[in-house]
Amino acid sequence: MEARTTAARAVVVRVALAVVIAMGAIAASQVDVKDPPGAVGQIGADRFQAADQYLQEQMEQLGLPGVQLAVVEGDQLVHLAAFGVADASGRPMTPQTPVLLASTSKALTAVAVMQQVDAGRLDLNTPARDYLPWFRTADESKSARITVAHLLNHTAGFSERDGRAYQAADDRSPQALEQGVRDLSDAVLVDDPGKTFTYSNLNYDILGLLVQSVTGESFAQYMKLYVYTPLQMADSHASADYAAANRAAQGYYQWFSSVWHPADMPVPAMGAPSSTMYSSAEDLSRLLIAELSGGQYAGRAIVSPESAAALLKPTVNVDQFSSYAMAWFARPLWENLDPAGPKDQWYGLPLVLEHTGSWSNTQSFLAMVPGERLGVVLLVNGASQSTASLARAMDSNVLRILHGKAPVPAEVREEPLQQYGWAVALLALLAELVSLGFVGRALNRWGRSGRPVPGRRIAAVAVLPLLLDAAILWLGLVYIPNHFDADLPVIVRTVPDAGLFIVPALVLAAVWATVRTAVAAWLWFRSRAAAPGPSPTAPLRHPTSGLP
Repeated sequence: MEARTTAARAVVVRVALAVVIAMGAIAASQVDVKDPPGAVGQIGADRFQAADQYLQEQMEQLGLPGVQLAVVEGDQLVHLAAFGVADASGRPMTPQTPVLLASTSKALTAVAVMQQVDAGRLDLNTPARDYLPWFRTADESKSARITVAHLLNHTAGFSERDGRAYQAADDRSPQALEQGVRDLSDAVLVDDPGKTFTYSNLNYDILGLLVQSVTGESFAQYMKLYVYTPLQMADSHASADYAAANRAAQGYYQWFSSVWHPADMPVPAMGAPSSTMYSSAEDLSRLLIAELSGGQYAGRAIVSPESAAALLKPTVNVDQFSSYAMAWFARPLWENLDPAGPKDQWYGLPLVLEHTGSWSNTQSFLAMVPGERLGVVLLVNGASQSTASLARAMDSNVLRILHGKAPVPAEVREEPLQQYGWAVALLALLAELVSLGFVGRALNRWGRSGRPVPGRRIAAVAVLPLLLDAAILWLGLVYIPNHFDADLPVIVRTVPDAGLFIVPALVLAAVWATVRTAVAAWLWFRSRAAAPGPSPTAPLRHPTSGLP
């Protein structure tokens, strides 16, 4: 009786808090807060209220369009909330609105893989080539040794850069996944399979194709039938087109480090297993419940208990403090530290399994603390290249709040080139336009005059601007791609404000350099041809006699 009374009071308090929050929200931030009736957990309503308030404050400070939050304890969804808008029409964000997940898609793909392990169609220690006989990379002997486990643990040797390459395209055809994997025949592995952890989307894209191959279902259809449906994830999709039909949230991009605006980004089908699935906070809470409950959801086995344990078992070291399970990074729960406590207090901290997802216009966060049977989902339909660290700090601070700790002020951790890449690109374009104006006018004036032009002047307008062109071409084609470990087409498509300026700057640097050099060469040859030759020597005459 006492437990029921406590539960009833908790529900009343949470509903009352939800009403207060909704009444106090600004008009642009619609609020949807819902705590399931009868949910009883160790986290009090005051912490849920604090988490909601914190998220709304961050939305206002950062300008984020919409946020979803879900919290689970054990097999219970204990808190569900949404704030802000889902699109430019002002449609309210709800906990059921699909959002592009980015890399947290991998957690769903890992479940699909382990289902096929349970069914005996896949084996963790079997090479991928046994299921895809044509599969190969540039080094055929290495690719022949890549196993299913290597792919799950990011130890296959694929580079992060190659894992981003397909983001420059937006191929949503049914053949895109297989064709993308076939195109890896010239990919160079950065290490031997099984040797080191190297994060790459390609690992999970290949896993998605393995599921598709051994089941005979398209990856999107398989996910719908065997993952989403048993988990009652009605608002989840492995197809951007299906998600759009279900009124998925529109992604927002922060242009020029200041202005938030809806922005459509490539959502290629090739990346569905690793990064282009859609889901909602409510749906993902059910995934976390299954992961925290030995693979069970609503009395149904999603995966076997053995597979559920394998999904959460860290097996590969990432760095000194973190490791990797199947689609989960594992680390100590730093958020539970006492700032005034001893430095070595992190020993014995609970383990947190987490994964973030970051696209150019959305971001997501999933976390579980298995020892506490706690799970958290955070979805945002906006992303910023210049202050991404501020939004990512929300993930950690929500965990702090749920553990009774105060949020920690976030700091911008992005380097200047990432914060102001668009400004660098703009300066490069302006420099090329100035060169075009001044040098072009000089060449035009000299060309029309018909008079010889001193060679040093021609050399000045031909050679000195070449240094500018070379610097811009090196910056855009070499330095920036290598610095951010991404091909230029990917940068242009996923960082559109920088791409808006860098593309014309590069075109001018290449084309204008060629035209300018050709015109300067023509002027030089014309000046040489028009220069007066030496006069014939006249016979000398005696000044008085006139005799020679």
